[in-house]
Amino acid sequence: MKPSATLASASQRAQQTQADPRWADVRARNAGADGRFVYAVRSTGVFCRPSCGSRQAKPENVSFFDSPAQAQAAGYRACKRCQPDAPAKPGHAALMAQLCHWIATAEEEPSLADLAKRAGMSPFHLQRVFKAAVGVSPKAYAKAQRRQRLQAALGDAQEAPRVIDAIFDAGFASTAQLYRDSQAVLGMTPRQYRTGGAAQHIRFGVGECSLGPILVAATEQGICAILLGDDADALVQDLQQRSPKAQLAGGDAAFERWMAQVIGFVDDPSRGLALPLDVRGTAFQQQVWQALRRIPVGSTVSYSELARTLGMPQASRAVAGACAANAIAVAIPCHRVVRSDGEISGYRWGVDRKRALLRHEAELAPQALRVARHG
Repeated sequence: MKPSATLASASQRAQQTQADPRWADVRARNAGADGRFVYAVRSTGVFCRPSCGSRQAKPENVSFFDSPAQAQAAGYRACKRCQPDAPAKPGHAALMAQLCHWIATAEEEPSLADLAKRAGMSPFHLQRVFKAAVGVSPKAYAKAQRRQRLQAALGDAQEAPRVIDAIFDAGFASTAQLYRDSQAVLGMTPRQYRTGGAAQHIRFGVGECSLGPILVAATEQGICAILLGDDADALVQDLQQRSPKAQLAGGDAAFERWMAQVIGFVDDPSRGLALPLDVRGTAFQQQVWQALRRIPVGSTVSYSELARTLGMPQASRAVAGACAANAIAVAIPCHRVVRSDGEISGYRWGVDRKRALLRHEAELAPQALRVARHG
C-alpha cells in the first residue's frame, strides 16, 4: 500500500471514530458507559472499558464492540488494567447514587477509604468513578451536603434556636472547623448568615464601561459582583436583591482604584485582572466557573465541550445553568461559551453584549498572544 493511501485510510478511520458518540465516552473515561460497549486499540491489540485509565489512544487506532466476546473474536485481548472481560459489577450510576445517599445521611463525613471499601474499589478508582458520575469529588459532595443542611438549620429559628445547634446538626465536628471554613461554606460567618447577612459589609460603585453601565461590588474577601446592564438604578436593585440585609455602602478611595481596574479589564480583558474574587456557589458551579477562567481571550467553547472537559459529557444543560448563575461578568467569562453550532446563545446581560465582547476579544487575541510570548 502506498504511504499516501495509508495516511488517507488512517484519516478516514479517525474521522469515523470521532463521529461515533461512543468516542466522547472514551475521551471522558465515562464510567457510566461501562458495560454498554468496549473499545479496542489496533496498535496494542488490547480492548478496554470506556473508563479505563490507560493512555488515551489515537482515534485512527480505535474500534468499538458491543461486548468483550466480539472484541475477542476479532483477535483482541482484554486489558489487564480495567479487566473488561471480568463479571459485570452493579451499575456505577446506581452504586454512586447509594454512596451519595450514605454521604448525605451520615452523621460524620465518611472518609474516602470508607467509601471505597463500601464500593469495592480502590480509593483512587472510586475517586475517579464518583467524579465522573456525580460531577464533583466525594469530599466536595460531602461539603455541599453540610452546607445545605447548615443553611436549612440556620434558616429555621424553631428547629435551630442556637447557631451552635445548627453547626453540629449539619455534621461539622466542631465549631472551630465550621468557622475556619465558613467563608467557603456560607460566604460569611454562621451568625451573619442566620441574620440574612445583616452584618456583612459590601462596598459598591456604578460607572460606565465600553458596554454601558457597570456595577462593581466587593466584600472583604474580594470582588463579589460585576453586573452589566442598560440602567444604573436597575443594577443597584439587582445587588440589593442579592444581599437584602447586607450593609451596602459606597466605595472608599481604595475601592475606587479596584473599580477602575475592573472597568479597564472589561474594556480590555487581555490585560488580566489582578484582584481577588469572592466566588460563592455550589461545588459544581465553582467547578464550572474555574473551567471558564481557563478559556483564553479570543477563544470560545460549546456547552457540550465544556461538559466533556469537566468529565461530565451528559451535563451540558447543568453547565449552562452554572453559566447563567454567574454574577461576576467577564472576570468569570461565561460569555465565551456558545452553542455547538457556534451560534451565540443567551447571556444574562444581553446577547448583544455577548456578541460585542466576543468580537472585541477576537481583535485582542493576537495582541494577547504577543504579550504572552514576550512576558
